[in-house]
Amino acid sequence: MFSRKSKSTVGLDIGSSSVKLIKLDHTKNGHSVSALGVRELPPEAIVADEIRDREAVIFNIQSLIDQTDPKIDEVVVSISGHGVITDRFTIGKKSGAEAEQAILFETEQRAPFDVEDVSLDYHIVKVDDEENQMDVLLVAARKEYLRTYLELVQDCGLKPIVVDDDALAVFNAYSYNYEIDPSRVTALVNIGCDVTNITYIVDGIYHSTRDVSSGTREIYTAIQREFRLNAELATKAIKGEMGDSIDQDMLKATIISSTDELVSGVELAFSYFKSQSKIENIDWIVLSGGGSLVPYLPEFLQSKLTVPLEIANPLRNIDYDPELFQYLQPEKIAPLLTVSVGLAMREAR
Repeated sequence: MFSRKSKSTVGLDIGSSSVKLIKLDHTKNGHSVSALGVRELPPEAIVADEIRDREAVIFNIQSLIDQTDPKIDEVVVSISGHGVITDRFTIGKKSGAEAEQAILFETEQRAPFDVEDVSLDYHIVKVDDEENQMDVLLVAARKEYLRTYLELVQDCGLKPIVVDDDALAVFNAYSYNYEIDPSRVTALVNIGCDVTNITYIVDGIYHSTRDVSSGTREIYTAIQREFRLNAELATKAIKGEMGDSIDQDMLKATIISSTDELVSGVELAFSYFKSQSKIENIDWIVLSGGGSLVPYLPEFLQSKLTVPLEIANPLRNIDYDPELFQYLQPEKIAPLLTVSVGLAMREAR
């Protein structure tokens, strides 16, 4: 009776195929889940970062809020894709306005769009006093792209209190739930519908991020075409929920044959990372996102990339009562919640 009321944060992950929401209560002992929900979006509602059916997206977000906790009004959201760049660079050790000017100059050299058209933020990853240098993590988003998402969230009757990046949210969720081995180079691979985020951990800390413009949409389309399924049944098939209704050997062949672009993109991203970082091997892959739940895909990726792989569990060190979630089984859909968990762990200052 003498304890303070725990503070809560809601992570809202608006993906191309579904909307995920998780509400975490923050206490001195850690985090606990007080609300959780997932709602599918129509297949063409959001495609490659473009919101094509705004009304459908708003309706499903509002329905998800009503379904989980109608009192929710503040959320943490994230963005990724072509409208966002994440970069890390080294500059001379500086502080205050001098540091900001140096970072702005670096941004102008690196950004693929006019720096006047972006909103940016940065974080000092580490400082080397001996070399008088510091490593800076930069995140920049096109203002128009950012405004589109913020207006969407606001039109749902919600207030976005923090805007994050998908890849950094994945890193946030992983670093809380797992003990990071500084001797191991780890790749956090978050496979979404249209974009796959890859976040590298080197020497026990965040190193860099790279996006691959491919995800599970090609698999979904191939399954729908091969088995002549409607949108609802194709969604069930890609989740592995039609084991008795369709031939599993044919399903496996369809999934594998439709992953060429995804696998090639990840292989290219790994090669680029190793050459740029002068690192010989990636030691471990942690798979998250909807792609980690697609039947046969994790095993196929591991065999093609020849790197040990595990499926992420962003609820590993977070308390929750399974009876709170009715038809949902958090332990089965946990990898799908990685971004929303990472977002909900952000506490607005």
